[in-house]
Amino acid sequence: MASGDIAQITEALAKTHVGEVELSYKGQGLKLDNAESVKEMVQEISQCQGLQSLRLEGNTLGVEAAQAIAKSLEAKRELEQCHWSDMFTGRLRSEIPPALISLGNALMTSGARLTHLDLSDNAFGPDGVKGIESLLKSSACYTLRELRLNNCGMGIGGGMVLASALTECHKRSSAAGSPLRLKVFIAGRNRLENDGATALAKAFKLLGSLEEVHMPQNGINHPGITALATAIKHNPNLQVLNLNDNTFTKRGSTAMAEAIRHLQCLKVVNFGDCLVRSEGAIAIAGALREGLPFLRELNLSFGEICEAAAVVVAKAVRGKDDLEKLDLNGNCFGEDGCEALRDMMEGMNMEDLLGSLSDDEGEPEEEDDDEEEEKDDEEEREDEKDAEENGVNGTKDVIEDKEEPHCSSELSSFLISPSAEKLISLGAKRIQLFEKQVDLSDASKVSDVFLKISSVYKDEPEVKQAVFESTDALLRKAFSDSYSQSYGFISSLMVKLGLLKSEDKKIKRVTILPGHLLALEHAAALEFFPADQADVLETFLSRNGKVLESCCSARDALKTTLMKRTTA
Repeated sequence: MASGDIAQITEALAKTHVGEVELSYKGQGLKLDNAESVKEMVQEISQCQGLQSLRLEGNTLGVEAAQAIAKSLEAKRELEQCHWSDMFTGRLRSEIPPALISLGNALMTSGARLTHLDLSDNAFGPDGVKGIESLLKSSACYTLRELRLNNCGMGIGGGMVLASALTECHKRSSAAGSPLRLKVFIAGRNRLENDGATALAKAFKLLGSLEEVHMPQNGINHPGITALATAIKHNPNLQVLNLNDNTFTKRGSTAMAEAIRHLQCLKVVNFGDCLVRSEGAIAIAGALREGLPFLRELNLSFGEICEAAAVVVAKAVRGKDDLEKLDLNGNCFGEDGCEALRDMMEGMNMEDLLGSLSDDEGEPEEEDDDEEEEKDDEEEREDEKDAEENGVNGTKDVIEDKEEPHCSSELSSFLISPSAEKLISLGAKRIQLFEKQVDLSDASKVSDVFLKISSVYKDEPEVKQAVFESTDALLRKAFSDSYSQSYGFISSLMVKLGLLKSEDKKIKRVTILPGHLLALEHAAALEFFPADQADVLETFLSRNGKVLESCCSARDALKTTLMKRTTA
């Protein structure tokens, strides 16, 4: 080959762009107030052929400067990525919306099809969201894959505007034959709260394409968390879920556990500093046992989780071959609990995966914790809800109004004042009555009825048979329902037996009777009783068995049966 040919090929290769064409002014600390201050930048943008990515982050942009830059972008049809975070430092809040509107209008005029839009660390508030509202609805964002709005102070109003814009973009893009397929959504530290999160959840459910969701530090508690949980179930390719430093409590944790068990692609779960608490941790452990085969990281730090619940979580990650880190720091284990957890992880050959426990809060003092929880906003919400209902132990709370009023009356009489004679008098129809009249979808109600039936146990053949037949049938039905339902039942039962502390002050411990434990032991020995639920119960019984000392013989029988089930 002639040397001239080689030179031509070399020159052609030099002009060929491998990767994106990018102009970057990142981190230069430029104070760009007017058209004159951006004259060179505008010239470079105008002369850059095939510009695909523009980085303006780390500078400070005024309205006039933004207008001048916008003018140069009107011809940049190939532009795909706008990295525009932290570019309004020191600006009046009123300056930001018009600057964003100018830049957005230019992108719409150019016919650009964006894939990345990053406006993080710009404190533009709700008005700033309105400044990009038209852009987000336009064809320029039909192809958007990543939207980063971290630390923008959007507030509830901004969250609602954003949700509406994404919804409209999906509607318009779908009509155009190519629905919006947003993959990455980042909006931490935005004070979205429940209403903002709920609005965005509706948009997420519609999209169904999300692979990463980051919404830490947004003041979201269980209503918003529950809405997000409902939405993420419709995003089957979700891989990263970061909700750090919001407030789950039991109801939010349970809803999120039910959601994530469906997400087989999920790799990173960050629920740190979210007050998942012990009941929530058990529910999440249930999701881990059933799904999340590719889990790499799980963060449940600073969640007021007790040691026994942490052990349940740790057991649930056994067999997760891709797991790289389990973060349980800052919970309530105590020195002995921390050591026991380390030993257990070592026994599973996973000790290197357990993060530091250096910030452990120690075993909680019951009275102090109760006082703090009573002040918790979530507790107030639950109290209000409970006040509207009939009480957790009331007969109306466990019985559904259906046909056969006479049968309902007999059952009501038993549940109000349980006795062996009343249980036997229900006759052969007792099992059908319990199954038909008790709301088996409510774990708390099922545990209530189980405890009432088993409380009348006597070591007499007829009574014993009636109790075991009834409790076995009740649990068989309950365990045949959803996976989260079975975990909910075990948690509720352990709370009422005093094995697990609850955040709900209205749930009272029962006076432990041998029948409670013997009925449970009888059911645990049968095939329908899930082995993983037996494992959860055995874990708590091993660590908190002293609360059952009044029935030590029945307790020991139950423990033996549970150990057989978990080691079989």
